[in-house]
Amino acid sequence: MTTGTTPLPGTADGPDTAAPVGPADPPGRPGRPVADGFGRGARFLLLLSVFLCAACGLVYELALTALGSYLIGNSVLQTSVVISVMVFAMGIGSLAAKPLRHRPVGAFALVEGVLALVGGLSVLVLYAAFAWLRVYTPAMIVVALLVGLLIGAEIPLLMTLLQRIRRQEAGSAVADMFAVDYIGALVGGLCFPLLLLPTFGQLKGALVVGAVNAVAGVLVVLVIFRRRTRRRTRYGLLAFAAAVLGVLGTAYALADDLEVTARQQMYRDPIVHAETTPYQEIVVTRSTAFTGKPDLRLFLNGDLQFSSVDEYRYHESLVHPVLAGARGDVLIMGGGDGLALREVLRYDDVRRVTLVELDPAMTTLAREFGPLRDLNDRSLEDPRVTVVNEDAFNWLRDARGRYDAVIVDFPDPDTAALAKLYSVEFYGLLNQVLTPRSRVMVQSGSPFFAPKTFWSIARTVEEAGYATTAFQVDVPSFGNWGYVLAAPGTRTSPTLRLARDAPPLRYLDDAVLKAAAVFPVDRRRQDVRPSTLMDPAVLEYVLDEWRDY
Repeated sequence: MTTGTTPLPGTADGPDTAAPVGPADPPGRPGRPVADGFGRGARFLLLLSVFLCAACGLVYELALTALGSYLIGNSVLQTSVVISVMVFAMGIGSLAAKPLRHRPVGAFALVEGVLALVGGLSVLVLYAAFAWLRVYTPAMIVVALLVGLLIGAEIPLLMTLLQRIRRQEAGSAVADMFAVDYIGALVGGLCFPLLLLPTFGQLKGALVVGAVNAVAGVLVVLVIFRRRTRRRTRYGLLAFAAAVLGVLGTAYALADDLEVTARQQMYRDPIVHAETTPYQEIVVTRSTAFTGKPDLRLFLNGDLQFSSVDEYRYHESLVHPVLAGARGDVLIMGGGDGLALREVLRYDDVRRVTLVELDPAMTTLAREFGPLRDLNDRSLEDPRVTVVNEDAFNWLRDARGRYDAVIVDFPDPDTAALAKLYSVEFYGLLNQVLTPRSRVMVQSGSPFFAPKTFWSIARTVEEAGYATTAFQVDVPSFGNWGYVLAAPGTRTSPTLRLARDAPPLRYLDDAVLKAAAVFPVDRRRQDVRPSTLMDPAVLEYVLDEWRDY
């Protein structure tokens, strides 16, 4: 790059205005330097800053959507709100940045420092808002708005800085800028689930990205324009960057304690295990009981999965009626805690059990965490058991075996990812691994608290070509809870009974099952839609019915 003699705009040698772009550039030339003092790597460093800032911006967006999905559920709504608010705010931020183009170096460094602070602390702030203040959604909108405004202000300022290094025709400059920006977004989007979440977790991951953002946005720009920035401005921005990094570093050091304190605020009993996986947040609590047995509870994304005080009621109802028929080969989908598996293994004539659980952290916990391992009677260590850590829907598409009994024990369908496991298509795939004598049991939510959801699940199973028998039981920690027993074919509903050689049970007997098939007048079958991949009616019902609970 050659050296010219024209004073650089925005320095002591000339007014702080952007360099003109247009007819002064001879046609056909890709660009030419407009000022002295820039090394050959200046443009590369600035584009590297663009790349890093774009990656950080997308990580902030993904962190907000993922956190909302974990804490609130309804991933479609969370994603829609975050993206729409941020895109709107980016447009406002771009307009708001126009007056700042007269001081682009200081303005960009200041914008990136504030963005690093807001984005880096965003997960921590929102987690605290959810745990202590219970105002997550308004706080999330405010944070998304702030992050979007700051991201939107980047591009106009970066374009001005890029033209300070080498004047280009506007279209060419925009092409270069957005190419690097989009590549950075790609890298950020891939790093979030593959690197940041597994290595740092959500809270610390956001803080690390904030630090990268501060370095990329403040320090790199100041290095490039160090000779073209007043000393007082340069030192002030460096001090600001140091303060931002100090705040983020302090938050990182305290993150574990803050997370534990905030998480404990959300649960009644002391937390004895907690981890955030790429799929969910797993929390186990245990009460301190002076009399009787302690209450061990499992929560996934804040939703109770079982209480050790009464889980036997739930799992006996889920398992033993379906094993009243053939049961040599059993398939359990979900149920990574090993409790349904415990009940299955009580039958000596069960030859093989395949447990399909998406999250390997859940099956590892069931196998290695002492209190849970004791509760499930070390069921995952039984030689008859094969554990498969895959998405159940995708696993079924390639499954080749045949199963006599199938137990479907997924969490309630309050996200799009779970709703697909309650779809006509899913039960259609399941039919491929059944024999004409097979029986299927599906946990179906509460007929009392969510009757439309319950009957939609029953209708969905029937729509996939099964005959069904619905029933309900009482599980004190859950309340009234329901199941759908199904058999392939649509002629005869499967009989609700226990096997003659069923092991001794604490809750179920034939009399209880006979009564369980009777629904009160206000909870009998409703006219609801079946759920499909293209029309996830069950997701609509569950979000509407559980809203007030």
